[in-house]
Amino acid sequence: MTEITPITLVERFLRGLEISPDRPAVRIGSDAITYRQVHSTALRWAGALVAAGSPRAVGVLTGKSMTAYVGLLAVLYAGASVVPLQPDFPAARTRRMIKMAGVETLIADERGLAVLSEIADQETVVRVLDTDGFADRFPTVPVASESAISEPIRVTPSDRAYILFTSGSTGVPKGVPISHGGLVHYLDQLDKRCDFRWDDVFAQTYDLAFDPGIHDVFAAWGAGAMLQAVPTSAYRDLPAFLGEHGVTIWHSTPSAIWMAREMGGLAEGALGGLRWSFFGGEALRFQDVTDWLAAAPGSKLENLYGPTELSIGITGHRWSGEESVRGSVNGTVPIGKVYDDHEFRLVTEEGEQSSVEGELWIAGPQMTTGYLDPANNEGRFVELDGLRWYRTGDRVRANPDGHLVYIGRMDSQVKVHGWRVELAEVDHLARGCEGVRDAATVTRSATHGTELVVFYTGVEVPEAMLADAMRAALPVSTLPRQYIYVEEFPLTPNQKVDRLALQKQAEALLD
Repeated sequence: MTEITPITLVERFLRGLEISPDRPAVRIGSDAITYRQVHSTALRWAGALVAAGSPRAVGVLTGKSMTAYVGLLAVLYAGASVVPLQPDFPAARTRRMIKMAGVETLIADERGLAVLSEIADQETVVRVLDTDGFADRFPTVPVASESAISEPIRVTPSDRAYILFTSGSTGVPKGVPISHGGLVHYLDQLDKRCDFRWDDVFAQTYDLAFDPGIHDVFAAWGAGAMLQAVPTSAYRDLPAFLGEHGVTIWHSTPSAIWMAREMGGLAEGALGGLRWSFFGGEALRFQDVTDWLAAAPGSKLENLYGPTELSIGITGHRWSGEESVRGSVNGTVPIGKVYDDHEFRLVTEEGEQSSVEGELWIAGPQMTTGYLDPANNEGRFVELDGLRWYRTGDRVRANPDGHLVYIGRMDSQVKVHGWRVELAEVDHLARGCEGVRDAATVTRSATHGTELVVFYTGVEVPEAMLADAMRAALPVSTLPRQYIYVEEFPLTPNQKVDRLALQKQAEALLD
């Protein structure tokens, strides 16, 4: 067999097709579709997209369905960029993403079609690829067997593969274009250190609109392995679910460890079929690692770190017991070493380079070229010493062995259940409620992970009103847990809102 060396995401799938043509590429529940079936259907859908005008960006408005997986490959086969869209997101937010990405054509499953009437308006007119004959309520792009292209449209590593969206401080999400080359470089780093095989089964816990979901899809497909969609209900008895479906590769936020523990799913040896476990999106705690590996004693475990702007992940730390403990800070696992072919520096608040601690700056092939709106680039991308750097906004410490340790945010951006949230965005939404004069959002640590608490001044407002404002703009998993009215905010000596005092007050409410 001739080895295909992928330089694009399309070529990673084609390598998997060569390895496992008639084995399952995706399984949802008990339904499965083979690599050959995914390939032939994607060629047909891609042909329809090309015949309709070769769009530059196509939205994929789906849950975890066969339409989603075939659809994202079809978009790539058509030489276009995938714009993953969540049916559960507020309609106004999705509408804004569609406009910013220049999406005129959608691929939608039943869940997507059910909410599309709320998203589409006079200014947001989209056509829907008629994949199953259910899109007749909307303008459609017809799909016919004769529309199939013979092979995927050729793209280069510098071409856009995905457009993903992150939280913005003004309430407007920021669009991040990610290239084929950046994503493939990330996946190549995985391949170098992980022995993924054709007979592996990858758990797909992440939604496809979340960049770690791309990790799952193309790590599996590059090995000719199978993706297994994991529904939320699986956590009721995670050992039974993983055992029944033969899952060998796990990837999730650390919050999943808490959920499994709460449901009694981390008994000793209960997850014995796992070979690899990956965690990212939140700080990973030692106790969580200990509990997980007691249940999965045969698994290697890695803590992954990286913002969307750096193509999913830019560092990784392999858990090594006491050595990992010695390199820790505040009970959290190190984030590891920066990947090959990248430069990094730690910069202090005074703008000086440090060998010990500071804001992490990265330069290299996985970095996006910039946001869809160039105005968002200011202050985040820096030209220095002949290189273009991305400022992560994360404070990290460098250990003597070269492994980095996450300390916290330099600004007000946090991660809640893996989703990046600007605290300023939450403040902005709260201030938009009648009666609220000012707002300050803080985080607190709970048993299930990080959660948000909103303090506000003005007049006391019904909690339901505040919650409705948040629900209209934020993903469900990031919604604030509590809203607290105060007559005035505590201030620091330099007359700034004392968020640390508010955070301590929020944490005291849990006691």
